[in-house]
Amino acid sequence: MSSLADANGLVEAMKRAARDERESSKPVNVYFGEVVSKSPLKINVEQKMVLGEQQLVLARNVTDYMTTVTVQWTTGEGVLPSDGETAVPPPHVHGIVGTQNFMMHNALEAGDQVILLRQQEGQKFIVVDRIGGKG
Repeated sequence: MSSLADANGLVEAMKRAARDERESSKPVNVYFGEVVSKSPLKINVEQKMVLGEQQLVLARNVTDYMTTVTVQWTTGEGVLPSDGETAVPPPHVHGIVGTQNFMMHNALEAGDQVILLRQQEGQKFIVVDRIGGKG
């Protein structure tokens, strides 16, 4: 009986070693998920597990963030009044040139479909981006 248990243990150890070897050749695993809660952030991954904020690392693509852009435009050339016939100048026209800071509103919302990466044997998942962009 003892030798049978030893043999089964050896077989299981060999299976684990083979599985670990296969997995180690894949340093990153790709998953797909759906945001089920915005606050606190929770993502359902492939209908198998729900990840919370502590397990997630968010790429900038899926957060609200400030960015600086170079702009060169005029505030207005004219607007159509309610009769839709005659263009009239807006009350204040001026150019905007230089750099401006803008808030990019990209935070995840419930229902967003996302792509996640998990480093081999890691407990953290990187939320890379949405699938199909933000609508």
